[in-house]
Amino acid sequence: MTSEQVIQPLRVGVIGLGFGGETHVKSYMQLPNVEVVALAGLEEERLAALGASYAIPHLYRRYEDILERDDLHAISVCVPNYLHAPIAIAALERGLHVLSEKPLARSGEEAEAMVAVAAKANRVLQVVFNHRMRGDVQTLKQYIDEGKLGHIYYAKATWMRRRGIPGSGTWFVSKEMAGGGPLIDLGVHVLDIALHLLGEPDVVSVSAATYNELGRRGLGVDKRARKYGSGSAYEVEDLATAFLRLENGGTLLLETSWATHSSASDDFGVTLYGTEGGAEIKVSNYNWEDTLRIFIDIADVPAEIKPRLYRGEGHLAVVRNFVAAIAEGNWSAHAGYEGLQRSRIIDACYTSALQGREVTMDKR
Repeated sequence: MTSEQVIQPLRVGVIGLGFGGETHVKSYMQLPNVEVVALAGLEEERLAALGASYAIPHLYRRYEDILERDDLHAISVCVPNYLHAPIAIAALERGLHVLSEKPLARSGEEAEAMVAVAAKANRVLQVVFNHRMRGDVQTLKQYIDEGKLGHIYYAKATWMRRRGIPGSGTWFVSKEMAGGGPLIDLGVHVLDIALHLLGEPDVVSVSAATYNELGRRGLGVDKRARKYGSGSAYEVEDLATAFLRLENGGTLLLETSWATHSSASDDFGVTLYGTEGGAEIKVSNYNWEDTLRIFIDIADVPAEIKPRLYRGEGHLAVVRNFVAAIAEGNWSAHAGYEGLQRSRIIDACYTSALQGREVTMDKR
């Protein structure tokens, strides 16, 4: 398969049976000229149920078996973080395009290996940053691109929960399996939103701190979480904060938690201060209406704009963009570079927190 070939229909396999896997299946099925022909996952009852619900003809327990098929063009990777790199690399080496749930990998080193293989194989590698596809984020991005905020010199990005540890004893709380806690789980989303809105500036340095005060005591667990437990001890942070210096002279404050004694429910957003205006997105419990405010001066009088918003398509938009990138044929432009940058920044945050000092980012 070369980038000049037109792939129609696009034949896709999905690996993973949780929320991500099912959402990918549903998204692919809403697009023309795309077929979900295979599904893989370890939970036999869940595998059979999803296979029947979505009429997926080929079901596998082992991801290795799905990759052995010679009729697939692409796969979605919707599994725990520690499996992202090995599955994606194996798929890319077999000539498949890959859409991976966030984060791209547990570490910058793993992400670099994935991107290197994607570039060598000349295949699309993309990571799911579905929250940047929200209507409020896209609307604000348009305002920024039109120059209405001027130069944005300070930004804050937060995702805070009061009780949001996603299941006691699950892979989420294992450092080896997850790579970290809320910083790599939630923080990577709002980091992506902020960098997307700011125009992808390079990060010059990072100063971060992490805390594990509640999770290690069994506090802050989301009682509604339906994650599969693995007996893991709580080994990751429950709160992280980082101060990032940007190449354009601006700064970004990042704060994220799974568990805090605070007024937070499940709240995320960004705040931007620019030379010509400011803005804030405040989202509580994934709502989308009336979440954006833009602050400007009109005739030297402070004014507040509340744009009319649309919901946005989330995963569907991400999957549509992935399919479009494959159809476009310029695959080398979609080799996972944004996901890699986010992984490097998260890495630097954990290094800074561990060493108790500011960390300078390598310019690459």
